[in-house]
Amino acid sequence: MFGIFKKKSELEKLDSQYKKLLKEAHTLSTTNRKLSDEKMSKADSIAKKIEALT
Repeated sequence: MFGIFKKKSELEKLDSQYKKLLKEAHTLSTTNRKLSDEKMSKADSIAKKIEALT
């Protein structure tokens, strides 16, 4: 009930960014391969940050 006031941790922020980028990359993979690869690259860098935090 009071979870709406709780701030997200750095790990939760990175995880949501990572999932968003993967979804965008998957959507773009059928129309624009170059943009899809850029999104995957960004997602990979975020995955490395997540690994460093855990």
